[in-house]
Amino acid sequence: MRAVIFANGRFPDPAAHRHLLRPDDLVVAADGGAAHARALGVTPYVVIGDLDSLEPDLRAELAEAGAQFLTRSPAKDETDLELALLYAVRQGAEEVLILGALGGRIDQTVANLLLLAHPALAGVRVRVIEGAQTAFLIRDEALIEGRPGDTVSLIPLGGDARGVTAEGLRWPLREGTLRFGPARGVSNILLGRQARVHVREGMLLCVITHHPNPEEEER
Repeated sequence: MRAVIFANGRFPDPAAHRHLLRPDDLVVAADGGAAHARALGVTPYVVIGDLDSLEPDLRAELAEAGAQFLTRSPAKDETDLELALLYAVRQGAEEVLILGALGGRIDQTVANLLLLAHPALAGVRVRVIEGAQTAFLIRDEALIEGRPGDTVSLIPLGGDARGVTAEGLRWPLREGTLRFGPARGVSNILLGRQARVHVREGMLLCVITHHPNPEEEER
């Protein structure tokens, strides 16, 4: 089962994400992220959080449309997005797309990306998507897919990433070490349609920036 979570970050071009949605998705809104879902004409199955960012008129509209609300106290340890992720996992989601998670407050953006390393998400395929950018965590190995020329950044989280082998990139690695702090792994380039990355020790935040297809732009 796949879940799509709408967070309450910036979501400047909702229409650009419409193709990502499927009829059988479990749609979850993290508080004010419900407005982003409605911008795509989608009614969340559940809205979760302290609901401090949810306008009363929108809440009434969602309730009339059948949305459920899981209200939490503002005095909580988790962010609304974290609660939404944990909810999706409890419902059995094996894949999660997160939309609207970036932009605005720096602390929220960083915290949202670091949630990819949450222990409860181990074994779940979680991706943060904004426009042409996709971010996900590599805990052991991953297949990176895109077009030749796409930008691929590999950023260690929580400490050094050791035994990193990256094939299919302009600057490959074989049993290398990416240190936590230096930006050595930023802005590599995909050579073909796929690359493979293996990490023996540590974790990597992988960010893919998909570049436009010139043939599609000409149409």
